[in-house]
Amino acid sequence: MFSAVLTLIHHAVGIDSGSLRRDYYRFLVRLLGIKVIVRGQQATAGPRLIVSNHISYFDIIALGATINGEFVAKAELAGWPFFGTLAKIARVVFIDRKRHATLSARDQIQERLDAGATLIMFPEATSGDGNRMKPFKSALFTVAERQVGAGQPVTIQPVSIAYTRLNGLPMGVGWRPYVAWYGDMDLMPHLRRLLQLGTITCEIIFHPPVTAGDFAGRKALAAHCEQVTRDGFARLLAGREKP
Repeated sequence: MFSAVLTLIHHAVGIDSGSLRRDYYRFLVRLLGIKVIVRGQQATAGPRLIVSNHISYFDIIALGATINGEFVAKAELAGWPFFGTLAKIARVVFIDRKRHATLSARDQIQERLDAGATLIMFPEATSGDGNRMKPFKSALFTVAERQVGAGQPVTIQPVSIAYTRLNGLPMGVGWRPYVAWYGDMDLMPHLRRLLQLGTITCEIIFHPPVTAGDFAGRKALAAHCEQVTRDGFARLLAGREKP
């Protein structure tokens, strides 16, 4: 099972069509035993910047199956087994945190947005343990302040993601870190254990979209997106989100 998953993911690198990539992710969702529940409405105005909390490499599969978009991630990701291949499938914009590479990364993001793309970003800049979120880094919202095309603003949509059930039963505090991938965990042993757990329920909330013009500045925009995402995340973990 494990080797078959890696082989299938490897073959997907050549998929260029956004709709085909999304179909492939949906296939992976079924193969890996992920049940995705979506609430709220995706924004239709483009270009879009989706900002989400981050828990696991399963986030990429679940969001990729739901959104016809491309990811923004740190450059080190490209060389990781499994996760790096998934990133290449998703046409990730790799960001090198070194100062001299910042302009290049911004240019890549600008080009994608100018072309009307939907970009998916994790503003925590790292993954959490599945029980709590880390603060959003406001510097990553710089691109949202730019206009694209003929002065068109970027639509920013906050998204909350959480893993809430295991084999149909509520996933408590002690079980969520088995799904989360964070800290100094080794990727391959974690993935092998994760594939043995059973059916994992992933819940996603699309919150109302905004634009940078709705706020006094980048920090206010980041703070709003973080609070909305954090509130949705808390509701999902508490089982308070309505179907």
